[in-house]
Amino acid sequence: MNQDFFGIFEGYRELSLRYDVQHQTIWCYYNPIPRPCFTLVLLKDIRRMYQRIIDYYNTRKEGQEFPIRYLVMNSQIPGIFNLGGDLALFVKLIKEKNRKQLYKYANLCVELTYLNFVNLHLPLTTISLVEGLALGGGFESALASNVLIATENAEMGFPEIRFNLFPGMGAYNFLARTCGIAIAEKMITSGVTYGAKTLHKMGIVHLLVNADEGMASVEKYIRQHQRSGNGRRALQQVRQRYHPIDFKEFTDVIEIWADAALRLESKDLQLMERLVKAQLTKISKQTSRSLIRTKQDRRFMTEKDSFPLVDWSGEMIMFDRRKKPDRRLFH
Repeated sequence: MNQDFFGIFEGYRELSLRYDVQHQTIWCYYNPIPRPCFTLVLLKDIRRMYQRIIDYYNTRKEGQEFPIRYLVMNSQIPGIFNLGGDLALFVKLIKEKNRKQLYKYANLCVELTYLNFVNLHLPLTTISLVEGLALGGGFESALASNVLIATENAEMGFPEIRFNLFPGMGAYNFLARTCGIAIAEKMITSGVTYGAKTLHKMGIVHLLVNADEGMASVEKYIRQHQRSGNGRRALQQVRQRYHPIDFKEFTDVIEIWADAALRLESKDLQLMERLVKAQLTKISKQTSRSLIRTKQDRRFMTEKDSFPLVDWSGEMIMFDRRKKPDRRLFH
């Protein structure tokens, strides 16, 4: 590993990364502010991370090992994976009749969804670990991964129909291929939130794990996967060849989505605004609790560490972030 590799991990605003040397895994944690949705900042952070990984792979010296075999998407916010699209931004752009920016936002979303689905066109495996609520675009993001692992208490669904819209960033594309058109349309048009156990029975969640064993279960899965990694990655290619998704399929759908969004009426926008307030209330309650902790902080393995210290990437850590009540606001 060299400075180019360490550069993959630097300079994000709403994304936190750590590298697991043993499992050759990048753990990527969503950390959007002020609401746990796909803000433009978060989307751009993810795109930057993807591009850095791709560039590192393409610029390796001959014979140099690629040290990234797994990319795990998770959340730094307890109980919430991601609540989907930025509804506040949608309302603003719809009121302004700004189709260009609506499409631009959606296009960035599907670009990331597509790259996740094709594992960045690299010999790695993308994994989503859902340990809480994943709605709308949050669910779509999880569906896009090669492997979807969820804890038994996780919940996922598409609430967009409640404000007269549909999830346009991959929901139909993925669900129709997994469980058929009829079930896909039922899930999208019902607005129902499904428990992880139900989704596992439907074949949508690949691995169902105990509520307090998310990280350990992912690591166990990776160890099993590593034993036959070559064959399993080849099987990923077969699956993508058998059920390919051309990027244009995504962009055609977001054209429909953008037009539908601009047809929303005042009552629909008012409901979206109420949902934004509900999201803010939910996250406010989460962060008001003392000592909110996430598994990301297990990179500090003992209580003996004195600060400041230098972490694995050479970054200077000034104090123990585990002791800050609301690390979501830490930059």
